[in-house]
Amino acid sequence: MARRFRVIVVGLGGMSKEWLKYAAAHPKTIEIVALVDVVPQAAEQRAREFGLNVPIYTALTEAIQAGPADLVWDITLPVSRESVVAEALSSGLDVFSEKPMAASWEAAVRLRDLAKASGRRFLVMQNRRYHPQIRQFRDLVQSGMIGRPGFAAADFFLGPHFGGFRETMSEPLLLDMAIHTFDQARFLLGSNPTSVYCHAFNPPGSWYQGHAAAIAIFEWADQMIFEYRGSWAAEGTPTSWESNWRITGSRGTLIWDGSNPPYAEVVEDEQSKEFMRPTRRQLATTPAAGAGGHGDALDAMMAALELGTSAETECFDNVHSLSMVFGAIQSAEHGQKILLPEGLEQFP
Repeated sequence: MARRFRVIVVGLGGMSKEWLKYAAAHPKTIEIVALVDVVPQAAEQRAREFGLNVPIYTALTEAIQAGPADLVWDITLPVSRESVVAEALSSGLDVFSEKPMAASWEAAVRLRDLAKASGRRFLVMQNRRYHPQIRQFRDLVQSGMIGRPGFAAADFFLGPHFGGFRETMSEPLLLDMAIHTFDQARFLLGSNPTSVYCHAFNPPGSWYQGHAAAIAIFEWADQMIFEYRGSWAAEGTPTSWESNWRITGSRGTLIWDGSNPPYAEVVEDEQSKEFMRPTRRQLATTPAAGAGGHGDALDAMMAALELGTSAETECFDNVHSLSMVFGAIQSAEHGQKILLPEGLEQFP
């Protein structure tokens, strides 16, 4: 019989709906035992919406002291991440959190170290890597079909009017959204970059106070290059939320627009002397399994916790995605290429 986890949910804003929908669909393995929010009315609303007859608190400390729990779901704003996760880990509880892992690089390193010292699990929600088509796309990359990958590029252009905290952040795109695309790049390429050069800016007509757009170039040790172009103030002809991807290799190119099945175009005859060598189109052969999103991500996270196996989004791995974020921010601030930390301590 599957283990049943007693869960404290912290942060009952809009994103909590995705997590609570998952809990409602898995009553045999998840028992919500408490809701925590600094605004109790938000927690009360979610309790009514999901039929939860559980205690409501304004502080995690109260919920932990009130009764037994196994797991904390941290769905708070990034600025609260360190305090919530640190308290949960220090209290002997495992933690699943929304992205980003932390609101600063120093906080991420501290939480990584605390997870190791406490022996508890800290997993981060990176739902974009569980899209069924990106799994197909990765299989195409790893199949060797296009030879050795040398240049990857992702375009992200959308114009969402969120309101709230994002529109007042200094780096809304890089800190709140680009973490998804950067994590996808690591997932697709199977390794970590060594440096970044980034230019962040606020384009004309932007309704954000901070930098809503950025261009970043990441280098890998094996001479692989990943270019990111993004804007959160781009209205008209949007890309998908998954970004528009192109990966070129020594024998061809892979394409994924984030909405339709990925495909490759591969050189038919490598010995050809033609000016433009003919190519053939190749579709993914692996099935696009799953629905993607929070559901598949939480399935993987819960399975890792129950079975004691490693998870793709364990904090020890996810910190590498976060180093791309803060490396890009630091590069934009200083106007120069930044080396990414190999030992995950401080930036060089």
